[in-house]
Amino acid sequence: MKVAVLDINGKETGREVTLSNDVFAIEPNNHAVYLDVKQYLANQRQGTHKSKERAEIKGSTRKIKKQKGTGTARAGNIKNPLFKGGGRVFGPRPRSYSFKLNKSLKRLARKSALTMKANDKAIYVLEDFQFDTPRTKNFTSLLKTLGLENKKSLFVLGELNNNVYLSSRNLKGTEVLINSELSTYKILNANSLVLLEGSLEGIESNLSK
Repeated sequence: MKVAVLDINGKETGREVTLSNDVFAIEPNNHAVYLDVKQYLANQRQGTHKSKERAEIKGSTRKIKKQKGTGTARAGNIKNPLFKGGGRVFGPRPRSYSFKLNKSLKRLARKSALTMKANDKAIYVLEDFQFDTPRTKNFTSLLKTLGLENKKSLFVLGELNNNVYLSSRNLKGTEVLINSELSTYKILNANSLVLLEGSLEGIESNLSK
């Protein structure tokens, strides 16, 4: 699969890159994508929810009425879950929602997500660029030249570039990361995927194992 390389002004440079069919043109596996996205979202949950149960409620342990002869149900102390202010029955406790997935399945999910973007023609290849200083205005002008100012976009760099990262940090619909941080959720969550030339080798080597 060949894709034209664009420059920072959004114009074609006259060069093309060949995207690996083993990464960008496979048969997408929807179930693998589902599991990987589910794991990503589960890992975002803090799991710090907690409610007090009967043993944790502050209150007297005195029996509030006699056992028989009242005409109503038996009752123990005021911390009974049936009473207002009592403890909660089987309330939530702190827990981890994370679960394990095999590396091969996660690679398959990422390749499936990249294939979906390639089929939608939502992948752009941009030649490597630098910003002299971190300025949001520079990144905004780049988005306008690419026609992505009103779309969710994901920029994938070959290596860490602080000036580019800091220039994009204030923009709500744009995210910048390096190829090793690429995830299925982030690929699918973006309307457009912008790959810098320097990131292609890393992406293909990571996913073709």
